[in-house]
Amino acid sequence: MAAPGSTAPRRLVQYVVVRSDLVHTLSWPLGAVITQACHAATAAIHLNYNDPDTQEYLAELDSMHKVVLQAPDQSSLSSLSETLTEKGVAHKLWIEQPENVPTCLALKPYPKDTVHPLLRKFKLFK
Repeated sequence: MAAPGSTAPRRLVQYVVVRSDLVHTLSWPLGAVITQACHAATAAIHLNYNDPDTQEYLAELDSMHKVVLQAPDQSSLSSLSETLTEKGVAHKLWIEQPENVPTCLALKPYPKDTVHPLLRKFKLFK
């Protein structure tokens, strides 16, 4: 239990949102979809490497926290990316090449309370 007046440590989370239709409708191999999520997460970290939250997240190497959510289709993923851009939320929309197909997106690490409200409608990836 925390001492009176103390605050709990910040929980930094990297959210990854993957199109579930890639597996369930378009029959992509699960490994290929996992690879897309890895690409997006790595790119988001790279693009925001000097960000203080990213540096704090990386400093806790053995206790990184990621949450992988599912978007039902390309339209909902693209709409989320637009919303995040409008709200100033740093993220990387991963577009698989050479097909030019958006497959997933990853946010830079953020305090959970900062971005969770924008992702509330997305469920955990299954």
